[in-house]
Amino acid sequence: MTRLLCHPDTPCSADITISAEAVRNRRDGLYLRFIIDGAIDRIVLPPRGAPMRTDGLWQTTCCEAFLRPVGRPDYLELNFAPSTAWAAYRFDAYRAGMRTADVAPDMSRIGGIVQILVDLASLPDWHAHDWSLGLSAVIEEQDGAKSYWALRHPPGRPDFHHPDCFAMTLGAPPAP
Repeated sequence: MTRLLCHPDTPCSADITISAEAVRNRRDGLYLRFIIDGAIDRIVLPPRGAPMRTDGLWQTTCCEAFLRPVGRPDYLELNFAPSTAWAAYRFDAYRAGMRTADVAPDMSRIGGIVQILVDLASLPDWHAHDWSLGLSAVIEEQDGAKSYWALRHPPGRPDFHHPDCFAMTLGAPPAP
């Protein structure tokens, strides 16, 4: 597990920590786990509902993953709400050419733990490349204040799409 860092310009008054991990499996899957620990009663955790594609998840508490092939500008954005709502988008380059992605996760949540398995068979060259990964979260507190968490932040305002946020490398999946 890797601990996410709160952006210095958006402090969180709730006493929480956020850890995350990502693992590629032998098939076409990406396993993600986010753990929000501490005073989770002070943050907005939408109630669980039926998993469904929903835009605008970043407007309240959600977890995010950004994936791109090493050395290429195109990338995938995955958003996951504690309610089990989700969204997926493809980009041609930094914030350019946004469109929905045909990716549907299998999600579960217990307390502040969100677990996700995403089938990425629809991604071209999923098995052929190492992938850069950014893990992040938006946390909304009960008073409406928002904080932005990531493996690494670029200078300036929070921007999870920024290349500096792709701070982890996932090697090619193990051979069967």
